[in-house]
Amino acid sequence: MEQSYELLPEQFQINPSLPIYEQFVDAIRGRIVTGLIPPGSRLPSVRELAAGRSVNPTTAARTYTELERIGLIVTRRGQGTFVTLEEAVIAEARKTIMRKAILEFKFIAESLGLTAEQMLNFDKEDSNDRQ
Repeated sequence: MEQSYELLPEQFQINPSLPIYEQFVDAIRGRIVTGLIPPGSRLPSVRELAAGRSVNPTTAARTYTELERIGLIVTRRGQGTFVTLEEAVIAEARKTIMRKAILEFKFIAESLGLTAEQMLNFDKEDSNDRQ
């Protein structure tokens, strides 16, 4: 029997200001790059994903289409949908997440009138103060 992996964390909350499929893509991509969903893992069908998360099957299909477009999953006709075995694709997805996080970090620093370095220095100093 195949091991089953949770595509989305149980506590996953939908943000009404963003398209649901984009939120699903981001969450699943994160779980793949961190190894919570290992390479080669079989994923639930589009219908199973839609039913499990109470979303329209079109939303689930769009999620899979986007993940397939970026190369993180592959669909084999008659067999199902699987996480890619290509480590380079997974590594590139990890870089994409890092770039987004860095941009968000820089935006927050700038909105506070600080540089990213000042924010990092504050974190170091704050960590030392708490010890």
